[in-house]
Amino acid sequence: MPLAQLRQLRQALLPANKFYAPRLAHDFQSLEEFAQHVPFTTKQELVADQLAHPPFGTWHTEPIANYTRFCQTSSTTGNPLRWLDTPASWNWMCNCWQRVYESAGVKPGTRIFFAFSFGPFLGFWTAFDAATRMGCLAIPGGGMSSTARLRTLIDSEAEVLCCTPTYAVRLAEAAPHETPNLKTIIVAGEPGGSVPGTRALLERLWPGTRIVDHHGMTETGPVSYECPQRKGVLHIMEQYFYAEIVDPHTGTPLPAGARGELVLTNLGRTAAPVIRYRTGDIVQPDTNPCPCGSKELALVGGILARRDDMVVIRGVNVYPSAIEDVIRACGGVAEYRAEITTVRAMTEISLKIEPETPTAEDLAHRLESGLRDALGLRIPTEIVEPGTLPRFEMKARRWVRL
Repeated sequence: MPLAQLRQLRQALLPANKFYAPRLAHDFQSLEEFAQHVPFTTKQELVADQLAHPPFGTWHTEPIANYTRFCQTSSTTGNPLRWLDTPASWNWMCNCWQRVYESAGVKPGTRIFFAFSFGPFLGFWTAFDAATRMGCLAIPGGGMSSTARLRTLIDSEAEVLCCTPTYAVRLAEAAPHETPNLKTIIVAGEPGGSVPGTRALLERLWPGTRIVDHHGMTETGPVSYECPQRKGVLHIMEQYFYAEIVDPHTGTPLPAGARGELVLTNLGRTAAPVIRYRTGDIVQPDTNPCPCGSKELALVGGILARRDDMVVIRGVNVYPSAIEDVIRACGGVAEYRAEITTVRAMTEISLKIEPETPTAEDLAHRLESGLRDALGLRIPTEIVEPGTLPRFEMKARRWVRL
């Protein structure tokens, strides 16, 4: 089935898509030939193509006049990408989002509150449009303070909240004595939803609410949904994507079940495709049958890390999700920042911690002890005054290289 879809995609892109036509010159007859003859696509290549052919690049399959949607990446790692979609490719992504909603138990008539600023980031708009197409009451929360959003969330009796894990924590800080009607919080934009410590924190802050993770990218569209029976396990929507797992350093295909980098080809977004796109996401595939009955690729722990975020500290691979898990499990932390420095080729990491309460004398000691037990490293931890560290509405940027 994937081979037939990939061959159909190839025919749809030739010869109109100038970026991919040379890459698809070989008429592959098997998945092995596809991997052998079709090169990877990287974000750096797309950025370079867009800079060389402004303003939108050459990877579009149709005339620009056919495109009706403009979005832009969040540019957390370099220049932002401007992305266009036709009504058909936008509809394809809304279909992907509908799978996410269905796995979360969302039905027509459900009231969904979107705690987003509604800038040019694709995920907000596709989630909102997909909700309306399903027959849900979609409630926008753009241009509001956290207090105003909370008030609207309560007054509208919304049952589902869509936001980043970080903002779900922040919104709970504004609601110490409020009791929203929420049944489900769908989180994305950060790995936190599948990090056990962060999920536990969200469940404590929003008692009785189900936390549902998923992930996607502007370049690919919505990619995964959370397993209905296993917390922190994401299923790739293989109806819509062809997924590969490769060595993050060499790009070599890995055996089934090996941890590596996720590579994606979107099978139906033909007007704005990516083929063999190196996402930079490190994942752990599960080869065992899933209790939910799905045969789609399962990722244990969701997105474990970004390839570029991993640092080696005294011979130990350290990922942001591992640090966050210890911090959230420890408790008592309102916000934090990890600072990475390199001096004479030696990389070190330290933490700045903002406590939930002014009296937290043993917090640094408990955190250093927890990090040492989890990672085998001593990581210096400094307690800073409440309100010192920035708060985030969209993707949190806590991993800072100095």
